[in-house]
Amino acid sequence: MCLIAFHLHDHPTYAFIMAANRDEFYDRPTAPARFWEEHPELLAGKDFHAGGTWLGISKTGRIAALTNYRDPLSVQQDLISRGDIVKDFLTSSEPPKEFIDKLEDQKMSYNGFNVLLGTPKEMYYYSNMKSSGHLIPEGTHALSNKFLNTPWPKVDTARTLLSEYVDTNDEVNHEILLDFMVKTDQAQDHLLPDTGVGLDLERKLSSMFIHMPNYGTRCTTVITITHDGHVEFSERSYEETTVSSEVSYTFRIDG
Repeated sequence: MCLIAFHLHDHPTYAFIMAANRDEFYDRPTAPARFWEEHPELLAGKDFHAGGTWLGISKTGRIAALTNYRDPLSVQQDLISRGDIVKDFLTSSEPPKEFIDKLEDQKMSYNGFNVLLGTPKEMYYYSNMKSSGHLIPEGTHALSNKFLNTPWPKVDTARTLLSEYVDTNDEVNHEILLDFMVKTDQAQDHLLPDTGVGLDLERKLSSMFIHMPNYGTRCTTVITITHDGHVEFSERSYEETTVSSEVSYTFRIDG
C-alpha cells in the first residue's frame, strides 16, 4: 500500500474505518481480494510475485496493512518480501505487541516499511526505519511512504477527507470512500517532500491516485467494522485509470 487513511474508535457506529490505495507496477501479477484457499480465514489480495499481501483482515478480526518506506538509497536486493509481514500476522494468533517485538529483532531482513496491525480494539504502528512500535490513539490517521501522520500533502488530504466524513456521518457509504481515494491533483512544488527520487517523480507521486506509464494505483480498499463486529470489505481494482473489477464481502468477526 502507498496511502492509508483510517479512523479508530471515536465513532458511534464503527470501531474501525479504513480507506487505502495500493500503488504498484502494472506488470506485477496480482489477485483481487478473496478468502485464500490455503488460509480460509484470511481475506486479502495476493501478490503472485512474492506470495504475500499488502492489506487484509481475518475472520477473527486481525487487521494489517503495509506501506514501503521511500528511500531509494537504502533498498537492497534479496531480502525477505515485506508482504510476508501482513500475511504472517493475519494467519497467526500472536498478540500484536509480541509480533512487533519479533519484527524489531528481524528488522534488517526487510527493506524499509511501515505496518499497521492489530484488531478493532487496539491497533499498533511499527516502522523498521524508526525502530519504534506504539499503540495508535483513537481518531483519524494517515500513512504513506514516510512515517505515520507525516504531513505530506496527500497524507494530509486523505486524513482530512476521512475525518470530515466520519465526523458528519453515522453510517459509512463505501462508494463515497472509494471515490475519495481517486483524486489525481498533484501537490505544489514547494509542498513536496524530498525522498531522493527527483522533483518530477515527487510531483507524480504526490497525488492520492497515481497514474504513470508503468506504475500507478492498482486498487482501492475500504474496510468498516462496527462496534459489534460486523465487517464490510470493498475493493475496486484498476487497469491504469479504468476500473477492472469490484468485489465486496461481509461477515461477522468470530469470537
